[in-house]
Amino acid sequence: MEFKEIENTRQDLSSLASEKLLLAHSGGVDSCVMAQILLEEKIPFSVAHCNFQLRDSASIADEEFVRTWSKQYKIPFFIKRFDTLSFKKEHKQSTQLAARTLRYQWFEELRNAHGFSVLLTAHHLNDQFETFFMHATRGTGISGLLGIQERDWIQRPLKNTPKAEIRAYAQEHKIKWREDASNATDDYLRNEVRHQLLEPWLELHPESLTNFKTTLQHLTAASSFIQSQLDSLKKQFFVEQDSGLEIEVALLNQLPQKHFCIHHWFAPLGFSADEVLKLLQASKGKVLYSPTHRLIRERERLVLTTLKEMNTQRFVLDLSSKEHKLPISLIWETVNPTSKMNWKSHQAALDKSLLKKPLCLRKYKKGDYFYPSGMNGKKLLSKFFKDEKYTTLQKESQWLLCSGEAIVWVIGKRCDERFTAKASASEILLMQLEQ
Repeated sequence: MEFKEIENTRQDLSSLASEKLLLAHSGGVDSCVMAQILLEEKIPFSVAHCNFQLRDSASIADEEFVRTWSKQYKIPFFIKRFDTLSFKKEHKQSTQLAARTLRYQWFEELRNAHGFSVLLTAHHLNDQFETFFMHATRGTGISGLLGIQERDWIQRPLKNTPKAEIRAYAQEHKIKWREDASNATDDYLRNEVRHQLLEPWLELHPESLTNFKTTLQHLTAASSFIQSQLDSLKKQFFVEQDSGLEIEVALLNQLPQKHFCIHHWFAPLGFSADEVLKLLQASKGKVLYSPTHRLIRERERLVLTTLKEMNTQRFVLDLSSKEHKLPISLIWETVNPTSKMNWKSHQAALDKSLLKKPLCLRKYKKGDYFYPSGMNGKKLLSKFFKDEKYTTLQKESQWLLCSGEAIVWVIGKRCDERFTAKASASEILLMQLEQ
């Protein structure tokens, strides 16, 4: 028998010979064939075996099989037993999802601890076909139809090889393996799809697997092209500013496939496309939060920032010290009153006798008010921000100089009339925001 895809796999593995390889080895025929090819090509690798303790003595036998094989061929190996059922219960996951989560977490730990650069898994073409079918019936997009994809440090050299070719190769080369009895049951959805739908179909239409491989190639090309276009558009639409990434609302609204583009740009950040579309129609100041990001609707744009803890720090000013660590560049000096006192917005001329210790810097909090210089009466700081047309980010970045709890200066903007130095002041504390 000709093993065309196996030979392609052999070439793929040879191209990885300079990498530090870790093979996920279950003891099944697929990973046993992969291990044999690596041995034949004299490619160094290590083995990682997961015992999920789901099949009693059979799980122990699988573990022992991999341990014995690794020792026989002097292959470095790692074996770990998982309490899968407890993890499944605690995290409310299916058995298969729990096992997947556990094994990839452990593989990542091995990667970090031992410096592995490539993880090899033995997923084959039939696995791809099953995944394609399951994803297609769940309403997936193109990326879901691509089946089990290679990503980050994970490589799947058997991904184009039919299961029948792998099994035939193992039999012809007298490769030993362990048969997982659970694969013969319909206990899991994947097994049910395999036994009840796809295996009967492939018996009637054996050419379907080859045709499916061609379909995957077309889908991969289409996905690559679409991603390239999405990335190009994103570079045009997402403009980096000091405040974060800014996106013009008008540009988003003009997109012909708005929902599609927004989904691909914002879903990886934890936002749903429907939420973002609503935000495009919302009023200024509306905010969306994901676990990692914040999206703010300003007048004509959206502003995307990473989530940061709210700055609730207070910085006390010691006027007698020349050394101080403040979040902004402030300088100050005591001056005598003069007949001409015309101050700029970046300056605050304060009656030193009216200031109470401690002087401090802090950010806005709800309910703050002050008495703006040049006006009669007090004003809520939130109303001042609104009149000054502050964005949400500008409000959050505005520092306040306070005497006790009273606001003395909205720094760089307006002083409080109560503390502004008059002609009668004996000493003026002149504070300046360095520009």
